[in-house]
Amino acid sequence: MEIFIKASQFILSLSLLIVLHELGHFIPAKLFKTRVEKFYLFFDYKFSLFKKKFGDTVYGIGWIPLGGYVKISGMIDESMDTEQMSQPAQPWEFRSKPAWQRLIIMLGGVIVNFVLGFAIYILILFTWGESYLPNDNVKDGIWVTDSLGIELGLETGDKILSIDGNKIKAFSSLTGEFVNGSNFVIERNGQTIEKEIPVDFISKLISKGKGPFILPRIPFVIGGFSETSANIESGLQVKDLIVAINDTPIKYFDEAGTILSNYKNETVTLSVKRKDSEEKIAVTLDENSKIGVGLGTLPTEDMERLGYYKLETKTYTLAEAIPAGTAKGYKTLTDYIKQLKKVFNPETGAYKGLGGFISIGSIFPSTWSWQAFWSITAFLSIMLGFMNLLPIPALDGGHVVFTLYEMITGRKPSDKFLEYAQITGFVILMALLLFANANDVVKLFD
Repeated sequence: MEIFIKASQFILSLSLLIVLHELGHFIPAKLFKTRVEKFYLFFDYKFSLFKKKFGDTVYGIGWIPLGGYVKISGMIDESMDTEQMSQPAQPWEFRSKPAWQRLIIMLGGVIVNFVLGFAIYILILFTWGESYLPNDNVKDGIWVTDSLGIELGLETGDKILSIDGNKIKAFSSLTGEFVNGSNFVIERNGQTIEKEIPVDFISKLISKGKGPFILPRIPFVIGGFSETSANIESGLQVKDLIVAINDTPIKYFDEAGTILSNYKNETVTLSVKRKDSEEKIAVTLDENSKIGVGLGTLPTEDMERLGYYKLETKTYTLAEAIPAGTAKGYKTLTDYIKQLKKVFNPETGAYKGLGGFISIGSIFPSTWSWQAFWSITAFLSIMLGFMNLLPIPALDGGHVVFTLYEMITGRKPSDKFLEYAQITGFVILMALLLFANANDVVKLFD
Protein backbone atom coordinates (compact mmCIF):
# COMPACT_ATOMS: atom_id res chain seq x y z
CA MET A 1 0.00 0.00 0.00
CA GLU A 2 2.86 2.36 0.84
CA ILE A 3 4.45 1.74 -2.57
CA PHE A 4 1.09 2.42 -4.25
CA ILE A 5 0.72 5.76 -2.43
CA LYS A 6 4.28 6.80 -3.29
CA ALA A 7 3.80 5.75 -6.93
CA SER A 8 0.47 7.59 -7.17
CA GLN A 9 1.98 10.83 -5.91
CA PHE A 10 4.98 10.45 -8.20
CA ILE A 11 2.88 9.80 -11.32
CA LEU A 12 0.48 12.66 -10.51
CA SER A 13 3.35 15.09 -9.91
CA LEU A 14 5.27 13.98 -13.01
CA SER A 15 2.17 14.18 -15.21
CA LEU A 16 1.32 17.65 -13.95
CA LEU A 17 4.84 18.92 -14.57
CA ILE A 18 5.09 17.39 -18.04
CA VAL A 19 1.72 18.72 -19.23
CA LEU A 20 2.41 22.25 -17.95
CA HIS A 21 5.95 22.24 -19.35
CA GLU A 22 4.68 21.25 -22.78
CA LEU A 23 1.90 23.83 -22.53
CA GLY A 24 4.70 26.37 -22.12
CA HIS A 25 5.82 25.45 -25.65
CA PHE A 26 2.32 24.88 -27.05
CA ILE A 27 0.76 28.23 -26.14
CA PRO A 28 3.39 30.56 -27.68
CA ALA A 29 3.58 28.26 -30.71
CA LYS A 30 -0.15 28.74 -31.23
CA LEU A 31 0.10 32.49 -30.57
CA PHE A 32 2.70 32.75 -33.32
CA LYS A 33 0.51 30.65 -35.66
CA THR A 34 2.89 27.70 -35.65
CA ARG A 35 1.31 24.32 -36.29
CA VAL A 36 1.56 21.82 -33.42
CA GLU A 37 1.08 18.29 -34.74
CA LYS A 38 1.16 16.38 -31.45
CA PHE A 39 0.76 17.10 -27.71
CA TYR A 40 1.67 14.02 -25.69
CA LEU A 41 1.98 13.02 -22.06
CA PHE A 42 4.64 10.25 -22.06
CA PHE A 43 6.15 8.83 -25.24
CA ASP A 44 4.13 6.89 -27.80
CA TYR A 45 6.66 4.72 -29.61
CA LYS A 46 4.66 2.42 -31.94
CA PHE A 47 1.32 2.98 -30.16
CA SER A 48 -0.64 5.20 -27.76
CA LEU A 49 -2.78 4.45 -24.74
CA PHE A 50 -5.08 7.26 -25.86
CA LYS A 51 -5.19 9.80 -28.68
CA LYS A 52 -7.70 12.23 -30.14
CA LYS A 53 -7.29 14.83 -32.85
CA PHE A 54 -8.66 18.35 -32.46
CA GLY A 55 -7.90 20.73 -35.30
CA ASP A 56 -4.30 20.24 -36.45
CA THR A 57 -3.15 18.65 -33.19
CA VAL A 58 -3.31 15.06 -31.95
CA TYR A 59 -3.57 14.95 -28.14
CA GLY A 60 -2.56 11.69 -26.52
CA ILE A 61 -1.02 9.62 -23.75
CA GLY A 62 1.91 7.36 -24.57
CA TRP A 63 2.95 4.17 -22.82
CA ILE A 64 6.59 5.05 -22.01
CA PRO A 65 6.57 7.26 -18.88
CA LEU A 66 9.87 9.03 -19.53
CA GLY A 67 8.49 12.50 -20.16
CA GLY A 68 6.31 14.04 -22.83
CA TYR A 69 6.54 16.26 -25.89
CA VAL A 70 4.91 18.58 -28.36
CA LYS A 71 5.73 17.97 -32.02
CA ILE A 72 5.96 21.35 -33.72
CA SER A 73 5.93 21.45 -37.51
CA GLY A 74 9.27 22.34 -39.08
CA MET A 75 11.34 21.76 -35.94
CA ILE A 76 14.10 19.20 -35.46
CA ASP A 77 13.15 17.52 -32.21
CA GLU A 78 12.96 14.04 -30.68
CA SER A 79 10.71 12.87 -33.54
CA MET A 80 13.66 13.28 -35.99
CA ASP A 81 11.19 13.88 -38.83
CA THR A 82 13.84 14.37 -41.53
CA GLU A 83 11.32 13.80 -44.33
CA GLN A 84 9.35 16.88 -43.33
CA MET A 85 12.55 18.90 -43.02
CA SER A 86 13.59 17.95 -46.57
CA GLN A 87 10.48 19.69 -47.97
CA PRO A 88 10.30 23.44 -48.69
CA ALA A 89 9.56 25.49 -45.55
CA GLN A 90 5.92 26.41 -45.02
CA PRO A 91 4.63 29.63 -43.36
CA TRP A 92 3.13 27.69 -40.44
CA GLU A 93 6.36 25.88 -39.63
CA PHE A 94 8.71 26.63 -36.75
CA ARG A 95 11.71 27.11 -39.08
CA SER A 96 9.83 29.86 -40.96
CA LYS A 97 9.29 32.00 -37.88
CA PRO A 98 11.58 34.86 -36.83
CA ALA A 99 14.35 33.90 -34.42
CA TRP A 100 12.83 35.87 -31.52
CA GLN A 101 9.56 33.95 -31.86
CA ARG A 102 11.40 30.63 -31.97
CA LEU A 103 13.35 31.64 -28.86
CA ILE A 104 10.14 32.39 -26.95
CA ILE A 105 8.61 29.07 -28.02
CA MET A 106 11.69 27.19 -26.82
CA LEU A 107 11.91 29.07 -23.50
CA GLY A 108 8.20 28.66 -22.79
CA GLY A 109 8.55 25.30 -21.05
CA VAL A 110 11.29 26.29 -18.61
CA ILE A 111 9.59 29.60 -17.85
CA VAL A 112 6.45 27.69 -16.88
CA ASN A 113 8.51 25.34 -14.69
CA PHE A 114 10.17 28.20 -12.81
CA VAL A 115 6.95 30.20 -12.43
CA LEU A 116 5.08 27.08 -11.29
CA GLY A 117 7.73 26.15 -8.71
CA PHE A 118 7.85 29.64 -7.21
CA ALA A 119 4.05 29.93 -7.25
CA ILE A 120 3.63 26.60 -5.43
CA TYR A 121 6.06 27.68 -2.70
CA ILE A 122 4.13 30.92 -2.28
CA LEU A 123 0.80 29.07 -1.98
CA ILE A 124 2.27 26.48 0.43
CA LEU A 125 3.36 29.23 2.82
CA PHE A 126 0.02 31.02 2.44
CA THR A 127 -2.00 27.82 3.02
CA TRP A 128 0.02 25.97 5.67
CA GLY A 129 2.66 28.41 6.84
CA GLU A 130 5.81 26.75 8.07
CA SER A 131 6.83 24.97 11.25
CA TYR A 132 10.43 24.07 11.99
CA LEU A 133 13.00 23.72 14.75
CA PRO A 134 15.24 26.81 14.65
CA ASN A 135 18.92 25.94 14.86
CA ASP A 136 19.26 28.62 17.54
CA ASN A 137 16.83 26.66 19.73
CA VAL A 138 19.18 23.66 19.86
CA LYS A 139 20.84 25.28 22.84
CA ASP A 140 22.71 22.22 24.14
CA GLY A 141 24.13 21.29 20.77
CA ILE A 142 23.82 18.35 18.43
CA TRP A 143 23.82 14.58 18.91
CA VAL A 144 26.37 12.86 16.64
CA THR A 145 24.71 9.57 15.69
CA ASP A 146 27.10 8.22 13.05
CA SER A 147 30.84 7.90 12.38
CA LEU A 148 30.40 10.29 9.45
CA GLY A 149 29.75 13.11 11.92
CA ILE A 150 32.88 12.16 13.83
CA GLU A 151 34.90 12.20 10.57
CA LEU A 152 33.63 15.74 10.00
CA GLY A 153 35.15 16.65 13.36
CA LEU A 154 31.84 17.00 15.18
CA GLU A 155 31.18 16.00 18.77
CA THR A 156 27.92 15.60 20.64
CA GLY A 157 27.18 18.94 22.28
CA ASP A 158 28.66 21.06 19.48
CA LYS A 159 26.61 24.02 18.31
CA ILE A 160 26.76 24.53 14.54
CA LEU A 161 26.89 28.28 14.03
CA SER A 162 27.31 28.66 10.27
CA ILE A 163 28.22 26.87 7.03
CA ASP A 164 30.12 28.81 4.38
CA GLY A 165 29.52 31.91 6.47
CA ASN A 166 25.74 31.52 6.33
CA LYS A 167 23.78 31.32 9.57
CA ILE A 168 21.56 28.25 9.72
CA LYS A 169 17.85 28.98 10.08
CA ALA A 170 16.27 25.52 10.41
CA PHE A 171 17.99 22.52 11.98
CA SER A 172 16.46 20.26 9.32
CA SER A 173 18.46 22.07 6.61
CA LEU A 174 21.84 21.17 8.10
CA THR A 175 22.49 18.05 6.01
CA GLY A 176 21.76 19.92 2.79
CA GLU A 177 24.01 22.78 3.88
CA PHE A 178 26.85 20.35 4.60
CA VAL A 179 26.35 18.82 1.14
CA ASN A 180 26.65 22.22 -0.55
CA GLY A 181 29.25 23.70 1.76
CA SER A 182 33.04 23.77 2.03
CA ASN A 183 33.59 24.90 5.63
CA PHE A 184 31.64 25.35 8.86
CA VAL A 185 31.93 27.01 12.25
CA ILE A 186 30.99 25.39 15.57
CA GLU A 187 30.93 26.41 19.20
CA ARG A 188 32.43 23.83 21.58
CA ASN A 189 32.79 24.44 25.30
CA GLY A 190 32.59 28.18 24.76
CA GLN A 191 35.21 28.20 21.98
CA THR A 192 34.56 28.98 18.32
CA ILE A 193 36.17 26.49 15.92
CA GLU A 194 36.27 26.54 12.10
CA LYS A 195 36.53 23.28 10.17
CA GLU A 196 36.73 22.20 6.54
CA ILE A 197 34.15 19.90 4.93
CA PRO A 198 36.07 17.10 3.15
CA VAL A 199 35.74 17.20 -0.63
CA ASP A 200 34.50 13.58 -0.61
CA PHE A 201 31.88 14.20 2.08
CA ILE A 202 29.02 13.57 -0.36
CA SER A 203 30.52 10.23 -1.40
CA LYS A 204 30.74 9.15 2.24
CA LEU A 205 27.20 10.36 2.92
CA ILE A 206 25.91 8.29 -0.01
CA SER A 207 27.87 5.22 1.13
CA LYS A 208 26.48 5.60 4.64
CA GLY A 209 22.98 4.95 3.38
CA LYS A 210 19.78 6.00 5.07
CA GLY A 211 19.53 7.78 8.39
CA PRO A 212 20.92 11.10 9.64
CA PHE A 213 24.45 11.55 11.00
CA ILE A 214 23.42 14.32 13.39
CA LEU A 215 20.21 14.99 15.29
CA PRO A 216 19.00 17.34 17.99
CA ARG A 217 19.81 15.81 21.37
CA ILE A 218 16.71 14.02 22.65
CA PRO A 219 15.48 12.94 26.10
CA PHE A 220 15.69 9.31 27.26
CA VAL A 221 12.11 8.12 26.80
CA ILE A 222 11.16 4.45 27.05
CA GLY A 223 9.75 3.34 23.70
CA GLY A 224 9.40 -0.38 24.41
CA PHE A 225 11.24 -3.48 25.64
CA SER A 226 13.37 -6.03 23.82
CA GLU A 227 12.21 -9.65 24.03
CA THR A 228 15.28 -10.58 26.07
CA SER A 229 15.12 -7.63 28.45
CA ALA A 230 15.44 -8.53 32.14
CA ASN A 231 13.52 -5.38 33.06
CA ILE A 232 10.10 -6.02 31.55
CA GLU A 233 8.67 -6.53 35.05
CA SER A 234 10.82 -3.85 36.69
CA GLY A 235 8.04 -1.28 36.82
CA LEU A 236 9.29 0.74 33.87
CA GLN A 237 6.54 1.79 31.47
CA VAL A 238 6.46 2.93 27.88
CA LYS A 239 6.69 6.76 27.69
CA ASP A 240 8.60 6.98 30.99
CA LEU A 241 11.17 9.80 30.95
CA ILE A 242 14.47 8.95 32.63
CA VAL A 243 15.91 12.03 34.38
CA ALA A 244 18.64 10.49 36.57
CA ILE A 245 20.76 7.35 36.92
CA ASN A 246 21.91 6.54 40.46
CA ASP A 247 21.00 10.13 41.37
CA THR A 248 23.21 11.55 38.60
CA PRO A 249 20.93 13.89 36.63
CA ILE A 250 20.64 13.43 32.86
CA LYS A 251 18.78 15.55 30.37
CA TYR A 252 19.54 13.72 27.13
CA PHE A 253 19.71 10.12 25.96
CA ASP A 254 23.35 10.42 24.84
CA GLU A 255 24.38 11.14 28.46
CA ALA A 256 22.96 7.82 29.65
CA GLY A 257 25.41 5.62 27.74
CA THR A 258 28.46 7.13 29.41
CA ILE A 259 27.02 6.61 32.89
CA LEU A 260 25.60 3.12 32.29
CA SER A 261 28.94 1.88 30.88
CA ASN A 262 30.28 1.94 34.43
CA TYR A 263 27.69 -0.59 35.69
CA LYS A 264 27.98 -3.68 33.46
CA ASN A 265 25.91 -6.61 34.87
CA GLU A 266 24.94 -4.47 37.86
CA THR A 267 21.73 -2.98 39.24
CA VAL A 268 21.18 0.78 38.94
CA THR A 269 18.39 3.05 40.10
CA LEU A 270 16.58 5.15 37.51
CA SER A 271 14.72 8.32 38.41
CA VAL A 272 11.66 8.33 36.18
CA LYS A 273 9.17 11.08 35.37
CA ARG A 274 5.68 9.80 34.64
CA LYS A 275 3.15 12.54 33.94
CA ASP A 276 3.57 14.94 36.88
CA SER A 277 5.12 12.45 39.34
CA GLU A 278 8.62 11.06 39.77
CA GLU A 279 9.67 7.69 41.14
CA LYS A 280 12.77 5.53 41.44
CA ILE A 281 12.97 2.12 39.75
CA ALA A 282 15.78 -0.45 40.04
CA VAL A 283 16.88 -2.12 36.79
CA THR A 284 19.52 -4.71 35.93
CA LEU A 285 22.04 -4.06 33.17
CA ASP A 286 23.27 -6.79 30.82
CA GLU A 287 26.88 -7.53 29.88
CA ASN A 288 26.80 -4.65 27.37
CA SER A 289 25.56 -2.18 30.01
CA LYS A 290 22.14 -2.09 28.32
CA ILE A 291 18.73 -1.86 29.98
CA GLY A 292 17.00 -3.69 27.13
CA VAL A 293 14.66 -0.92 26.06
CA GLY A 294 13.96 0.95 22.84
CA LEU A 295 14.12 4.71 22.52
CA GLY A 296 10.80 6.54 22.36
CA THR A 297 9.74 10.09 21.60
CA LEU A 298 7.74 12.81 23.29
CA PRO A 299 5.00 14.86 21.62
CA THR A 300 6.12 18.33 20.51
CA GLU A 301 4.02 20.02 23.19
CA ASP A 302 5.69 17.95 25.92
CA MET A 303 9.15 18.75 24.54
CA GLU A 304 8.28 22.44 24.73
CA ARG A 305 6.69 22.14 28.20
CA LEU A 306 9.74 20.35 29.61
CA GLY A 307 12.10 22.94 28.14
CA TYR A 308 13.82 20.83 25.50
CA TYR A 309 12.95 22.52 22.23
CA LYS A 310 10.50 25.10 20.96
CA LEU A 311 9.38 24.92 17.35
CA GLU A 312 8.93 28.06 15.29
CA THR A 313 5.50 28.26 13.69
CA LYS A 314 4.74 31.07 11.28
CA THR A 315 1.67 31.90 9.25
CA TYR A 316 1.65 34.18 6.21
CA THR A 317 -0.79 36.51 4.56
CA LEU A 318 -0.71 36.35 0.77
CA ALA A 319 1.30 39.60 0.69
CA GLU A 320 3.85 38.07 3.09
CA ALA A 321 3.89 34.71 1.32
CA ILE A 322 4.91 36.21 -2.04
CA PRO A 323 8.40 37.40 -1.01
CA ALA A 324 8.91 34.48 1.39
CA GLY A 325 7.90 31.89 -1.22
CA THR A 326 10.02 33.62 -3.87
CA ALA A 327 13.03 33.51 -1.53
CA LYS A 328 12.39 29.82 -0.86
CA GLY A 329 12.19 29.08 -4.58
CA TYR A 330 15.39 31.03 -5.25
CA LYS A 331 17.25 29.14 -2.50
CA THR A 332 15.98 25.83 -3.89
CA LEU A 333 17.34 26.79 -7.31
CA THR A 334 20.75 27.96 -6.07
CA ASP A 335 21.16 24.91 -3.82
CA TYR A 336 20.37 22.63 -6.74
CA ILE A 337 22.94 24.38 -8.94
CA LYS A 338 25.57 23.93 -6.20
CA GLN A 339 24.76 20.22 -5.98
CA LEU A 340 24.93 19.83 -9.75
CA LYS A 341 28.38 21.43 -9.82
CA LYS A 342 29.56 18.82 -7.33
CA VAL A 343 28.12 16.03 -9.46
CA PHE A 344 30.47 17.06 -12.29
CA ASN A 345 33.48 17.09 -9.94
CA PRO A 346 34.69 13.46 -9.72
CA GLU A 347 36.58 14.17 -6.46
CA THR A 348 33.32 14.69 -4.57
CA GLY A 349 31.87 11.30 -5.54
CA ALA A 350 28.50 13.05 -5.88
CA TYR A 351 27.88 11.24 -9.17
CA LYS A 352 27.23 8.11 -7.08
CA GLY A 353 24.10 9.79 -5.77
CA LEU A 354 22.57 10.42 -9.18
CA GLY A 355 19.19 8.72 -9.14
CA GLY A 356 16.48 7.90 -11.61
CA PHE A 357 12.79 7.25 -11.27
CA ILE A 358 13.11 5.07 -8.17
CA SER A 359 15.05 7.78 -6.31
CA ILE A 360 12.59 10.50 -7.33
CA GLY A 361 9.59 8.37 -6.40
CA SER A 362 11.11 7.48 -3.03
CA ILE A 363 11.18 11.10 -1.84
CA PHE A 364 7.38 11.17 -1.72
CA PRO A 365 5.94 10.18 1.69
CA SER A 366 4.34 6.78 2.26
CA THR A 367 1.15 8.46 3.51
CA TRP A 368 -0.74 10.96 1.40
CA SER A 369 0.09 14.53 2.34
CA TRP A 370 -0.92 17.40 0.11
CA GLN A 371 1.60 19.70 1.79
CA ALA A 372 4.44 17.26 1.13
CA PHE A 373 3.15 16.53 -2.39
CA TRP A 374 3.12 20.19 -3.39
CA SER A 375 6.47 20.89 -1.74
CA ILE A 376 8.15 18.05 -3.67
CA THR A 377 6.36 19.07 -6.88
CA ALA A 378 7.67 22.64 -6.49
CA PHE A 379 11.21 21.32 -6.06
CA LEU A 380 10.88 19.00 -9.08
CA SER A 381 9.44 21.81 -11.19
CA ILE A 382 12.43 24.06 -10.49
CA MET A 383 14.81 21.14 -11.02
CA LEU A 384 13.14 20.27 -14.35
CA GLY A 385 13.29 23.91 -15.45
CA PHE A 386 17.00 24.20 -14.75
CA MET A 387 17.86 20.81 -16.27
CA ASN A 388 16.06 21.77 -19.47
CA LEU A 389 18.12 24.96 -19.65
CA LEU A 390 21.41 23.05 -19.82
CA PRO A 391 23.06 23.69 -23.20
CA ILE A 392 22.75 20.08 -24.33
CA PRO A 393 21.33 19.41 -27.81
CA ALA A 394 17.93 17.72 -27.52
CA LEU A 395 17.12 19.81 -24.45
CA ASP A 396 15.43 23.22 -24.63
CA GLY A 397 18.72 24.81 -23.61
CA GLY A 398 20.48 23.35 -26.64
CA HIS A 399 17.85 24.82 -29.00
CA VAL A 400 18.11 28.15 -27.17
CA VAL A 401 21.89 28.24 -27.65
CA PHE A 402 21.58 27.63 -31.39
CA THR A 403 18.86 30.28 -31.71
CA LEU A 404 20.92 32.84 -29.75
CA TYR A 405 23.90 32.06 -31.99
CA GLU A 406 21.71 32.82 -35.01
CA MET A 407 20.43 36.07 -33.49
CA ILE A 408 23.94 37.25 -32.63
CA THR A 409 25.79 36.19 -35.79
CA GLY A 410 22.97 36.37 -38.29
CA ARG A 411 23.87 32.86 -39.46
CA LYS A 412 21.44 30.01 -38.95
CA PRO A 413 22.88 26.52 -38.30
CA SER A 414 22.05 24.13 -41.14
CA ASP A 415 19.29 21.56 -40.74
CA LYS A 416 21.87 18.79 -41.14
CA PHE A 417 23.96 20.22 -38.30
CA LEU A 418 20.85 20.45 -36.10
CA GLU A 419 19.99 16.82 -36.91
CA TYR A 420 23.44 15.61 -35.83
CA ALA A 421 23.30 17.80 -32.74
CA GLN A 422 19.91 16.36 -31.83
CA ILE A 423 21.22 12.80 -32.19
CA THR A 424 24.30 13.62 -30.08
CA GLY A 425 22.18 15.22 -27.37
CA PHE A 426 19.80 12.28 -27.37
CA VAL A 427 22.71 9.85 -26.88
CA ILE A 428 24.05 11.96 -23.98
CA LEU A 429 20.64 12.09 -22.32
CA MET A 430 20.07 8.35 -22.71
CA ALA A 431 23.50 7.66 -21.23
CA LEU A 432 22.73 9.87 -18.23
CA LEU A 433 19.31 8.28 -17.85
CA LEU A 434 20.75 4.76 -17.94
CA PHE A 435 23.49 5.69 -15.46
CA ALA A 436 21.04 7.29 -13.01
CA ASN A 437 18.59 4.40 -13.12
CA ALA A 438 21.43 1.85 -12.90
CA ASN A 439 22.48 3.63 -9.68
CA ASP A 440 18.95 3.09 -8.38
CA VAL A 441 19.11 -0.63 -9.13
CA VAL A 442 22.51 -0.98 -7.45
CA LYS A 443 21.21 0.78 -4.33
CA LEU A 444 18.34 -1.68 -4.10
CA PHE A 445 20.86 -4.50 -3.53
CA ASP A 446 23.25 -2.60 -1.25
